[in-house]
Amino acid sequence: MYGGTMCLDVTEGVNADGTKLQIWQCYAGSANQAWYYNFWDNSLSWTNKGKCLDLTDWSLANGNRVQIWSCNPGHPNQFWNVGYMASNLPAQSQNGQTGTNNCGTGSSASSQCQTLWLNSYDDFCLFGPPRNAVIGDIEREAVAYCTKGTHGTRVFPPGTFKGVHWVKTPDYVQITGQGDFTKINIPNGDSGGELDNHGADGNGNPIGGLIYGNVFGTNQQFHEWTEFISYNEFCIRACIGPNAPINCNHIYDVMGCYWNMPANYNTGVFESCQGDDSLPMGLYGTSRWYQGVSPTPAAHPVPASSNCVTTATI
Repeated sequence: MYGGTMCLDVTEGVNADGTKLQIWQCYAGSANQAWYYNFWDNSLSWTNKGKCLDLTDWSLANGNRVQIWSCNPGHPNQFWNVGYMASNLPAQSQNGQTGTNNCGTGSSASSQCQTLWLNSYDDFCLFGPPRNAVIGDIEREAVAYCTKGTHGTRVFPPGTFKGVHWVKTPDYVQITGQGDFTKINIPNGDSGGELDNHGADGNGNPIGGLIYGNVFGTNQQFHEWTEFISYNEFCIRACIGPNAPINCNHIYDVMGCYWNMPANYNTGVFESCQGDDSLPMGLYGTSRWYQGVSPTPAAHPVPASSNCVTTATI
């Protein structure tokens, strides 16, 4: 919908592959303007018609008109992201959300902000408990903790991080390391859990959690991301591009950091690197392993990195 008056419309209602789309005055109940967004495969389908919004000829040229085509889940021509401009965030992005996405600036020890920023090795955020509780019990309510006090969030206390390893690859940014996360309400000994943009119901863990950054573009939203955090270890990866769902797969929630994101987790090192993409978690050649199937395969090798810049701390 544009301006509350114009809607995406199937031209003349022609249900055929290749029918181009148009905008048209919105009419409540119009079958030509009925669309359904699938958060699981990022497709936009014409409701009950078997057709999906499709990028004609995979062309990114200005003026290329999108079309409808028979739905083909996972096809890059039918992969669409929806989200929010960082400059115009809503108070809440999901029903049932306990916090807020429009967080302002500054910081507060009681902030309920649920918007993260990943900008650099010393300017990033993680989701953590709003009160003392194990991750598995509080994942739907997790809030943002940041290294900088400029994102309207809670701030990591001094001495939280024992090592931070930032890697930017062609398709994602990843941060791994060690720390004392009892400082942010995670009980000592809690083995932690996964937070991601899907959750069990498509609303995310936490519900309504959003991530932005200035890594690949200014104020860019990361639509696919996954984070693991325990009392002493963390990892987070935020992905872009057509391979984002497999590079930031969220289905291996009991496998932990190193299996999902093989990388440097050493203490005493704070570094920012460029790196190669890792092999997607769970994919071995053309076969996908599923959690719980025996035997469990080994983690993929740590991908190569280069041009690392180190600092004493953050």
